[in-house]
Amino acid sequence: MPTPDFVLDLRRLIGTRPLPLVGVTAVIVRDDHVLLGRRSDTGRLTPITGIVDPGEEPADAAVREAEEEAGVRIRAERLAWVHQIPRVTYANGDQSDYLDLTFACEWVSGDPVPLDGEMTEVGWYPASTIEAILDAEMAARVRAGLATGPTRFEGGR
Repeated sequence: MPTPDFVLDLRRLIGTRPLPLVGVTAVIVRDDHVLLGRRSDTGRLTPITGIVDPGEEPADAAVREAEEEAGVRIRAERLAWVHQIPRVTYANGDQSDYLDLTFACEWVSGDPVPLDGEMTEVGWYPASTIEAILDAEMAARVRAGLATGPTRFEGGR
């Protein structure tokens, strides 16, 4: 997985300590199918995900990640879910706290192909199968992206 340069720069300063990052998940829909990819690092099926670059609008990050990872053009239509992912500790000891912004997205053009090495395969999966093929966290993100209504927020009690 290519780590963004700004994260590498921060890691040189803070080492492996927890780094707060903003992530995006693009739930891309086309004809009752959802675009999913198989991650090259874990082998898990997931929607398109990525990190927001400094100064980048989150919806633009979702669009960029879809083009970089799967070669598709999309339109981010709405913010579907805002939630904090439990702390991630990587094999090298780096810790990250991701605030995930899940976007409901519409496919515009392009046939999905794995482009940047983050995915070994990408393709369209029936939305009705997400519970059976995704882990609980990713299925929750896809459900949020498929739902209609207001943005879902965690906490705020």
